[in-house]
Amino acid sequence: MCENCGCDNKGIPLLGDPFPEMKVLTTDGEIILPDHFKGKWFVLFSHPGDFTPVCTTEFVAFQKRIEKFKELNCELIGLSVDQVFSHIKWTEWIKEKLGVEITFPIIADTGMVSSKLGLIHPGKGTNTVRAVFVVDDKSVIRIILYYPQELGRNIDEIIRIVKGMQISDKNGVAMPANWPDNELIKDEVIIPPAKTVNVAKERLEKAKAGEFKCFDWWLCHKKLK
Repeated sequence: MCENCGCDNKGIPLLGDPFPEMKVLTTDGEIILPDHFKGKWFVLFSHPGDFTPVCTTEFVAFQKRIEKFKELNCELIGLSVDQVFSHIKWTEWIKEKLGVEITFPIIADTGMVSSKLGLIHPGKGTNTVRAVFVVDDKSVIRIILYYPQELGRNIDEIIRIVKGMQISDKNGVAMPANWPDNELIKDEVIIPPAKTVNVAKERLEKAKAGEFKCFDWWLCHKKLK
């Protein structure tokens, strides 16, 4: 049992699991996840609490990049264990004092969502951690990020994650470290390693023919067309 919220804690779902179905109360009213975003990617991110400094900077950063998410067919939804009126007053303050209007919904969690997703910070009462769930257009959890309260998220990295996963899905490729600015292959992508001896030999032949480049048969890369 979750010591403070009185609900079963089943831990964080695994990558590749369907996002659990749940009815949630938000600043946009009651919605059902993941059906509310059917056919779209979405990023659900939790924050420790309203009217806190790091969380405020994160919400401004998310909002200022919302069009970049939408270009990727991706929506945003926030969450904390605060009531709806608190979310509303906080976003009103952000608009009045910082000139940024928060347009994505924020879940007012009673502990149910945090229990299902494993978001309650150990040793921090009922506060939620800075978690990020990236869910694809088939409602499958693709990425989970988990931060301490002390470290604000890099929102550009979350955009990179969504874009990279979509390119990987579409083209059957992998993304190198620091893509699209990798130290070895710049903005090119990695061809998955060969699984048979024959395919390994074919890789080197194709590289000689100029179809792609290889450091060796197990490390081949190409530029996306």
